[in-house]
Amino acid sequence: MFKYHKRKHLLMATVLAGLVSMQTAFAAPVEVTLDKAVSMALKTNPTVKISEAESEAAEGQKDAVKASRWFTINFNSDFSRGGYYDPVTNPVTNIPSKGLQDTYNNGFSASVPLYTGGKLSGTIEQAVQNYRASEYGVAEAYQAVKLSATDAFFTVLQTENVVALSQESVDRLKAHLNNVNAQYQVGVVAKVDVLRSEVELADAEQTLIKAQNAHDLAVANLNNIIGLPHESEIVVAEKLGYEEYTNALENCITFALANRPELYQAEASVESAKAGVKVARAGYLPQVSASASNKWSSHSWPGDDDENWGVGIGLSMNVFDSGVTAGKVKSAKATLLKAEETYRKTKDEIQLDVRNNYLNLREAEKRISTAQVAVLKAEEDYHIAQVRYQAGVGTNLDVMDSQVALTQAKNNYVQALYDYNTSGASLEKAMGVPVSVN
Repeated sequence: MFKYHKRKHLLMATVLAGLVSMQTAFAAPVEVTLDKAVSMALKTNPTVKISEAESEAAEGQKDAVKASRWFTINFNSDFSRGGYYDPVTNPVTNIPSKGLQDTYNNGFSASVPLYTGGKLSGTIEQAVQNYRASEYGVAEAYQAVKLSATDAFFTVLQTENVVALSQESVDRLKAHLNNVNAQYQVGVVAKVDVLRSEVELADAEQTLIKAQNAHDLAVANLNNIIGLPHESEIVVAEKLGYEEYTNALENCITFALANRPELYQAEASVESAKAGVKVARAGYLPQVSASASNKWSSHSWPGDDDENWGVGIGLSMNVFDSGVTAGKVKSAKATLLKAEETYRKTKDEIQLDVRNNYLNLREAEKRISTAQVAVLKAEEDYHIAQVRYQAGVGTNLDVMDSQVALTQAKNNYVQALYDYNTSGASLEKAMGVPVSVN
């Protein structure tokens, strides 16, 4: 009976898995544009969600610290039972007396800080700057996710083009092999030409298989970034293209220094560290607070018979702490120095990041024009090699070499377009171009 149920459950699981796979197989392909891919990623990507949650937590901490400037009111209520043990025996009950007594206490107390030597204001400033940094962290996450989605989208386009070029190469070699076989049958060419052509075709088919796998991996990666199931079939509604970029390098750097979120985060860290020094130095100064209370107590519930109240001002000051405060001040100053140097380093890195991506963009732009010329010449060379071979004045090796050169030239052109577009996306990220979330 156990084996029967086990086989039954296994059969049901297999059927369900088959239904899921059939549903996936027959699902309509999802058409994706670059803007749509970026929009989907911004709405679903975990990186954005994590950053937004961190910002919300920082906002809560800021609100909590700000609220500590005002009155704190507490209500306390307690019950206790106690007494004493009297060794004298009660003459009536013949039981020693225990003197039991109940006590009920209730009361309200309120307090407000009057002066903290800068500790409270410094703590508030730290929380404000941490929240400010977290907001810029959200902006940076948007930009990072946009870049990730853009790179993945262009990778799908590139691998799609590579698959098409690999298939084109296979088709050319098949047609050439048919021609070689026809000439071999009539005794015009040697067997070695047939064998060499078959080897070249097999190599091209291997390349096509690899290209198809790279495309499948690129699609799965894009699906993962934009929040679709990994096995979803997508149709990219755009092509790899070239659009001239006209901004000068100096303008890009200036824009980056005015908009890059990481620079503002580093600036917020400097301000937070300055507030930290203020908090540490507060250990040398007095702490003053005001308090008020109203309390009731009695020996019977609810304990509201005897009332007493009080108001007061309290002052406390650290007279000697064996160097604890001095150590805290030293540590806070070192943290400030670190934050200032981090700000300077971030500023330098941003400028270098912009320069690198800008130069990569221009380099890819130059390769596009040279690759276009190379494709035209390679097509002409392949056509000539074919004609010469068919006329019996060229060799099979000439055709093979020209075929490889043509495929390489077309791949170089696709690679140049891909590098240009991805460099442009990286340049936008390096400049801190704001990302709008619909």
